[in-house]
Amino acid sequence: MVDHTHALSFGAAASDYDRFRPGYPEAAVSWALDGLSRARVVDLAAGTGLLSRAVLALGHDVVPVEPDEGMRTQLAASTPGTTALAGSAEAVPLPDAGADAVLVGTAYHWFDREPAHAEIARVLRPGGTFAPIWNIRDDSVDWVAELGRIAHFGDRSTLELIGERPDFGPAFDTVEQREFPHRTTLTPEELLGVVRTRSYWLTASTEDQQLVARELTDLLNTHPALVGRDTVELPYRTLVLRARRR
Repeated sequence: MVDHTHALSFGAAASDYDRFRPGYPEAAVSWALDGLSRARVVDLAAGTGLLSRAVLALGHDVVPVEPDEGMRTQLAASTPGTTALAGSAEAVPLPDAGADAVLVGTAYHWFDREPAHAEIARVLRPGGTFAPIWNIRDDSVDWVAELGRIAHFGDRSTLELIGERPDFGPAFDTVEQREFPHRTTLTPEELLGVVRTRSYWLTASTEDQQLVARELTDLLNTHPALVGRDTVELPYRTLVLRARRR
């Protein structure tokens, strides 16, 4: 079983989450959808709709599913015409074989894998696509690595979270993997806003939050790549895993 304490902490910061978290590059979403045209796509653990909006922009139909009421409310406000269903990866409120694709934006690592895989397989048509996506900060850039240390971003690597050889279970073919470069431009205050949407911050004590804020301010005021900058570019690697339903 998975402890969902951190996974369900984001609703309290839903507005900031939608404002500060990065979207998903078009090339990554297109590859995740495996050449589908005008598909019916389930955005599982949809959050505030960042991935749903990317799917809609490509001309597909999207059905967001999200367990947190605060996130669903923000999704409705920021994604007009789309209403998220209350549900989880382990209990998807949709009929059998009704979806062409199921996507997950930076949330698959929270899932209880075995029941989630079974539910995703149930709602997908045969030959349909399942694709989790992550925006991963590029820690090869030294100030980004230091940001991760300060804000406790890197307690577990994505590889540890998903496994070295990802496997979606017996209902799916072999998992394919690809990465796409991505970056966002932020003011120093917006960078702090990103930190304030992380699960560590949202579940930390006030004392720990203050320590993170002080150390981040010091980083912005002392690192040669950041000092005096009105904006900074935060680089990401967008990782996509993809497999077809048998």
